[in-house]
Amino acid sequence: MPRRVVVAGASGLIGSTLVDGLRADGVSVTTLVRRPPRTADEVEWLTDDAPLDPAVLDGADAVVGLNGASIGRFPWTASYKHTLVWSRITPTQTLARALRELGTDAPAFVSASAVGYYGSSPGRVLTEDSPRGEAFLADLCGEWEGAARSAGPHARVALLRTAPIVHPDAVLGPLILLTKLGVSGPVAGGQQIWPWISLDDEIAAIRHIIDRGIDGPVNLTGPTPAHANDLGFALAVRLNRPYLLPAPAWALRLVLGTDATEALLTTDADARPEVLEASGFTFAHETVEQAVAAAVPAARPATLVLRR
Repeated sequence: MPRRVVVAGASGLIGSTLVDGLRADGVSVTTLVRRPPRTADEVEWLTDDAPLDPAVLDGADAVVGLNGASIGRFPWTASYKHTLVWSRITPTQTLARALRELGTDAPAFVSASAVGYYGSSPGRVLTEDSPRGEAFLADLCGEWEGAARSAGPHARVALLRTAPIVHPDAVLGPLILLTKLGVSGPVAGGQQIWPWISLDDEIAAIRHIIDRGIDGPVNLTGPTPAHANDLGFALAVRLNRPYLLPAPAWALRLVLGTDATEALLTTDADARPEVLEASGFTFAHETVEQAVAAAVPAARPATLVLRR
């Protein structure tokens, strides 16, 4: 178990859960924040053009970079695309620069990325050795990982190619709303493979990567492939609602824009966690149905009440 970890992006779903778990196990955690520090274990950064002092990272067992504006906000306007890029590349470059200055004393760098790296690849099994895909999100992930690798030859760099998190505060958020309203159904046919991972397994995998000294790209995805319909139907069953109303691809592109639709909804990416499984990692949730059941309380069946 590490003694000290530095976390950037600790206010998000993954970051806050990771920090809570580390601290609960007695690990000292320093968080990098974009505001004046409120506690002794917070360090302000990115509020001006000043570089991050390498001393902040010195002596840590690992530095975890999880910064990035939500890709679940629509539409992806030109302005918001700039935000998506800046919020990932600038923090990662800043951390890499500080790690590079530490030389041989640099801690491990565990940097966020996404399965969007592979783009859409129907009919192919995607492992960590698969090539980068095309489109905006794939290009962004490639640039993001390049920024992390600039930490230099002395830093061990692990790249977290994370799938959408099956959680109400992540990919399930808009789907839960639509399902409760009774307007959910197959998205663009629903036969495309959607990579996924539970929040519990995401956090456990990050800690596993730190503890085992794993480097290079790592697919953080559930071990069992799931179609879009598998996720949508599992949620509908959990909420005791119908799953009938289809959402055609053309309508999604019209409302959300082409980039967001193709990156998140119509993409077909059978990404497998080959590195995790080879390293002995055990998943708590092996199917998307198990992940949905763990994240969403079951709704009570509707009851018909008759007046006398």
